[in-house]
Amino acid sequence: MTNIVLQVSSAIQQKIKMHYQTSLIERKAPGVIFAAKLADTAITAYKSGKVMFQGAGAQREAARWSTGATTTTSKITNTKGDKLPENFATFSVIGSDETGTGDYFGPVTVAAVYVPADKIALVQELGVKDSKQLTDEYMRKIAPDLMKVCPHSILTLRNDKYNVIQARGYSQGKIKALLHNQALKHVLTKIAPDKPDYILIDQFAERGIYYNHIKNEKQIIRENVLFSTKAENLHVAVATASILARYAFLKEMDHLAEIVGFPIQKGASGKVDEMAAKIWLKHGEETLKSMTKWHFANTEKARKLLQKKKG
Repeated sequence: MTNIVLQVSSAIQQKIKMHYQTSLIERKAPGVIFAAKLADTAITAYKSGKVMFQGAGAQREAARWSTGATTTTSKITNTKGDKLPENFATFSVIGSDETGTGDYFGPVTVAAVYVPADKIALVQELGVKDSKQLTDEYMRKIAPDLMKVCPHSILTLRNDKYNVIQARGYSQGKIKALLHNQALKHVLTKIAPDKPDYILIDQFAERGIYYNHIKNEKQIIRENVLFSTKAENLHVAVATASILARYAFLKEMDHLAEIVGFPIQKGASGKVDEMAAKIWLKHGEETLKSMTKWHFANTEKARKLLQKKKG
């Protein structure tokens, strides 16, 4: 399905609306000014000045208004993984991503999100871009709206369970692969009998290693699965998944903050060591262990800081 988005002035938007006056339809979606439906093309205009043309006649209709308009494209550099089909960003895709694996405090969260072609412009309108360009507060703001419009699955692996699994010999790669596969299963079930054109996983392991990690699972998602690094730049479905995974991570960090009475430090820096020692001293080892990835080097660093405090 062809999907073209033009950025136009408000005056041009009004001209477009008048041109399709007899084909206007009602669209109750965030940010939509008007929508029209032709036999072979759907036209949707947004408050930001974007107008999306979708369908077999999209190029024909968009060409009427392309003079002076601009199209928005993502700059994609240095990605590794599978070669993606041409115009991949316009396909219906389930994207999956995770966060929290490098943080001493807080869970590992994985999200999978389905963004069909006809919702790509809407998702962009709601503010989706590479989550690394977004602040935590902005992601908190837009995540609820994204969850309303996109079929999704969010899995949160808290550290009490993470530590048990890790102690059994599960690597972070295996843990992530199991979570991704489970989240993808959930979304595919939700959208059935519809199917995505592709599934794109933000690559953290080579294809063979990924599937080796989940080889004993009863159901393994393989059909039309692609892997790529920096996948949040390749399709809004992965960018959306990244935002929802981060949102879930932040919510759990809020919960941990309530337990100890102050905001929890993200990452795995020296500041994290200091905070861990503080929590260990005040709340005890079991409380700290339940909040952290206990095998990280931060644990021994915090232990030494605690001994100094007690000494």
